Amino acid sequence: MSLMLNMTGVRKTYATGAVKVEALRGIDLKVNAGDYVSIMGPSGSGKSTLMHIIGCLDVPTAGRYELDGTDVSSMSEKQLAEVRNRKIGFVFQSFNLLASLTALRNVELPLVYAGVSAAERRERALAALAKVGLADRVQHRPGELSGGQQQRVSVARALVTNPALILADEPTGNLDSHSTAEILDLFAELNTAGRTIVMITHEADVASHAKDAVHIYDGLLLEQPVGAGAAK
Repeated sequence: MSLMLNMTGVRKTYATGAVKVEALRGIDLKVNAGDYVSIMGPSGSGKSTLMHIIGCLDVPTAGRYELDGTDVSSMSEKQLAEVRNRKIGFVFQSFNLLASLTALRNVELPLVYAGVSAAERRERALAALAKVGLADRVQHRPGELSGGQQQRVSVARALVTNPALILADEPTGNLDSHSTAEILDLFAELNTAGRTIVMITHEADVASHAKDAVHIYDGLLLEQPVGAGAAK
C-alpha cells in the first residue's frame, strides 16, 4: 500500500526576536493511502502547526515531508498553493463558505481557481453536492442552511477537485450532536469509498470514529497510528 503522508524528523521553530519556540520537535508520521487518521492534542501541543504543514500551508524548519510521493518540504509559496489546490481538500471548523454565494457556487470555487470550464465546474459541483446528500439544496445560500448542511457543502467543496487527501480541522467543532454524527458518518462513507482522511480534533469521542489515532504533546507524537506504513 502506498504512503499518502510520510514525515521524517519534521521540526518547526518560530523566532520572535531573540526568543525561539520549537512547535514541532521531530515528527515521524506515516499515513497510508486510503487510511482515516485522527490527530489529537491539547491547546499548545503543536497540533495546529502540524496541520498547517500537512496541509502545505507552511513548511518545516527541518526534516522531510512527502505528500502523495512528492517532497513538499522546501517548496515556494506558489508551489505549495498549486499542491494544495490539486492534492488537498480542506474542511474547516468555521465552514469558510462565502455568504453571498449559493452552495453550488461555493463548491465551484476551487475549480474556478484551477481554470476549469464553466460547464465542467457545474457538473462536478452538482455531483459533489449530490454525494453529500444536498442535491436539493444547491441554490441555497449558507444562511439558509443548518450548520450540518453548511459543513456538508464544505465537504463537497473539498471533494470537487478529487484530492488525494481530505484534511479536516476540528470539522465538528461548531456542530450540535446530531449534525456531528451526520458529518462523521459522511467521513466514514468517504473513507470506505477509498478517500484518505486526516482529522485534527481535541475531542476523544470524535477521534474514536477514525481507524487510527495519533496524539501530539509538546511538539512530539506520543504514538503512531496502528499499522501505519503497512498494508492492512
